Amino acid sequence: MRNHLLSQHFLSSPRLALFLIGHSNIKKRDTVIDIGAGSGVITSALAKRCRKVIAIEPDHETAAKLRQNTKKFDNVEIVEQDFLDYDLPNKIPYKIFANPPFHLSSEIVHKLLSAKNPPESFYLILQKQFALKLLNTDRHYTSKLGQELIQKYQTKIRYPMKPTDFTPPPAVPTVLFEAKLIGSQPSV
Repeated sequence: MRNHLLSQHFLSSPRLALFLIGHSNIKKRDTVIDIGAGSGVITSALAKRCRKVIAIEPDHETAAKLRQNTKKFDNVEIVEQDFLDYDLPNKIPYKIFANPPFHLSSEIVHKLLSAKNPPESFYLILQKQFALKLLNTDRHYTSKLGQELIQKYQTKIRYPMKPTDFTPPPAVPTVLFEAKLIGSQPSV
């Protein structure tokens, strides 16, 4: 078994993906990136809700399944590449909505934070313990990455998740985490 699979927990249903996207600021006009798109549960839900989805999936076999599962959508672009090597859009506004492998959470947040053209907002399903360290609060320790993040983004936990929301169920509490760029104008 590949190590990255050990921290990957997939959403159990398309209905849940649509519900979670409903807790975001994603609109019909948006371009949204799905990091680690897997077989396309989130990608398909996003395709119904936004202008364009860029689904990034590094695994060749999984990307083939993703292509098959999203072929009915003409607004999905599939990029078969590791997100950490992917060049984020530098001229267009975009948002992120993803359920990335937990072991990559810190690297992903760092990449988004240091982008020349940062996302207008991002929504990541994260381990609750990690997400709490990204909040601006006196109730919990804010990590160095969290302190950098809150200089540019308003952060909050949007929705607590249940173990049964995933396959396989994670052994740790998880949440939908939100970060919205401070002072950003809505995309047009």
